[in-house]
Amino acid sequence: MDPSYATLGFVLIAVGLVFLVGEMFLPSGLLLVLSVGCIAVGVGLTFAGGTTTGTLTLLGVFIAVPVLAMLFFKVWPRTPMGRRFFLTKPREDATLASTPAHMELDKLRGRIGKTLAPLRPAGVADFDGRRIDVLTEGMMIDGGQWVRCIDVRAGRVLVRLVEKPNLGDLEEAVFS
Repeated sequence: MDPSYATLGFVLIAVGLVFLVGEMFLPSGLLLVLSVGCIAVGVGLTFAGGTTTGTLTLLGVFIAVPVLAMLFFKVWPRTPMGRRFFLTKPREDATLASTPAHMELDKLRGRIGKTLAPLRPAGVADFDGRRIDVLTEGMMIDGGQWVRCIDVRAGRVLVRLVEKPNLGDLEEAVFS
């Protein structure tokens, strides 16, 4: 019942916990093995210092390590270094939908264009002199037909067949 064994055991357990934290920053597996080894040998040495000390240390390790790990994972992501380790969602202005090309396509919603070739169900349509790749709702549309842009999703222009518009009404709406 030498207290120096218990002291050495506590030191090894502390070193093992430090290695465990180090494994979070330098994931190699080696620090994890060293950590588990130090903790196991430390608990064994506390048993050499006394059965009661060893039992209490073993219970403390089985309770403290999971509690500290849970606390660490709750607090660490909120620290400046922890934020660099975890993925975050991109800012709203950093997404593909906010690029100028997609913003320009979004302006086509509700506009009327004319197919340049058959849409089966994808193809090309002319909107105000611009050739735009379009997609139908699943039906085929012949070339030269009038279509209306009903939606723009993920950079894809979705169109639907419409009746031939009265171009006089469209010109009056533009100039009024």
